[in-house]
Amino acid sequence: MRRFSLKRFSATTKTRSIEFLRDRAAMAWNLMVPVLMVLGFAAIFSGPEKPLFTVAVLSENEPSADLHPFLASRHIQFIRAQNRTIAVEKVARHRVDLLLDLQSTPARYWANPESRKSEVVESLLQASRGPEIQKQSVSAQAVRYVDWVMPGILGMNMMFSCLWGVGFVIVRYRKSGHLKRLQATPLTALEFVSAQVASRLVVVMIATAIMYAACDLFIDFPMAGTYTNLLIVTLLGSLALTSMGLLVAARVASEEISGGLLNLLSVPMMILSGVFFSLDGAPRAIQIMAEFMPLTHLLNAARSIMFDGAKLADLAYPLSILATITVACLFLSARMFKWTRD
Repeated sequence: MRRFSLKRFSATTKTRSIEFLRDRAAMAWNLMVPVLMVLGFAAIFSGPEKPLFTVAVLSENEPSADLHPFLASRHIQFIRAQNRTIAVEKVARHRVDLLLDLQSTPARYWANPESRKSEVVESLLQASRGPEIQKQSVSAQAVRYVDWVMPGILGMNMMFSCLWGVGFVIVRYRKSGHLKRLQATPLTALEFVSAQVASRLVVVMIATAIMYAACDLFIDFPMAGTYTNLLIVTLLGSLALTSMGLLVAARVASEEISGGLLNLLSVPMMILSGVFFSLDGAPRAIQIMAEFMPLTHLLNAARSIMFDGAKLADLAYPLSILATITVACLFLSARMFKWTRD
């Protein structure tokens, strides 16, 4: 048996270190990804101490004390609501402590009699000495945090599997010359791309179904809608994410560059798509950025089915966004696809 050589060890370590330092793409992404994550969380959670309560306000302008004295409360976060039905449902599900409608005549507010926080906020509203507001009661089964975060965790797992399982692998095929050999066969680019999508969808859907069933066995997640609708939403979301991975891999020949591009897609989605927390109180700029991410619409649609019993017709907007991303990315991937590194 050969003895351990410190000289060989040092030479190999030095060689690999120089190789990494010369690979500017890999080094840049290793430095930038943690910084991007810190900046993302800082943008969402920056500002003063988080308020104790959250109140949604239906009004034409941003909530301010000029509309009602209650809106001057320092320990309450007031967020502007645009859809009354959705806002009322949030009160019922304990996601918002109170809904204040200053647009109607007379003004009204919705409180949840089963929520202790809602009761406290209601007392503060009544003590604010503002114009009288009519009370409306609404209640529903509370959504536990584990119920709310479960779709996010499964969606995040799907995102990484779809992006990296297709985007990174195809680049590796191209770099190793595997695609060049396939080019000599009658296989077309569209056939190859479609096969990659189909294979990834089968793997992702089976793995996600198994994980959901295993967790549901112990935690008993709520399901107000149908599993068929949830399956359709999951399938369309997987298609959108897989197509994005294909677009990254269409022409890239370097694993390091593809890894950086995939991180550029996956890290912002992991932070800004509502995986671990709601973006209801986040800055408006962050919410706008989240609207361009397929994972945001996948999670919103899945949660609407599970908690609110939404039907596919109710999810026209998120489903249309996912379908548009899928068609656009698949079309561009097929058009831009390159078999070789040259």
